[in-house]
Amino acid sequence: MGMSVKDHHLFFFFALVLSSAIVAQCDDCVYTVLVKTGSIIKGGTDSIISLNLSSADGDSLEISNLVSWGGLGGPGRDYFERGNVDLFRGKAKCLKTPVCAMKLTSDGSGPHHGWFCSYVDVSSDTAHQHFTVEQWLAKDAPPFELQTTRNYCSHGLKNHRKLQQQQIPSDFTIM
Repeated sequence: MGMSVKDHHLFFFFALVLSSAIVAQCDDCVYTVLVKTGSIIKGGTDSIISLNLSSADGDSLEISNLVSWGGLGGPGRDYFERGNVDLFRGKAKCLKTPVCAMKLTSDGSGPHHGWFCSYVDVSSDTAHQHFTVEQWLAKDAPPFELQTTRNYCSHGLKNHRKLQQQQIPSDFTIM
């Protein structure tokens, strides 16, 4: 007994959905993040650390918890401790252009909420970027903020938006 036309359509639909899921997975890149906690006394933290990565064209991706996203320290690893270099690796959407900006955030939780970050290194399938931080992410130490941003994009988003405006036909306006 053969498949009916309805069965063929159903099979085609499921094959299309499956192939779309496979293609979507191919759009992911592997990112490696290296985080160095400073050697300053009380520089380590038990807080949740998140990282937002951006490219010059304004594309970005959010890693809401570095440890759960891709902590490679093994069972029992105490991340973000004084003097440690912690390694994270995970998949996320590919940015169209290389990472050139980041926002690093601590949620301020835990008994040791203050954190002194020395640097963050980000590598993707195609590029590498080093971000010097050398700053506290804490409410009780200057600059009294739980987040910091580093933007090394050469011309930033302003020039990208200007280029986009030049490519839009003249009968359209940008508000």
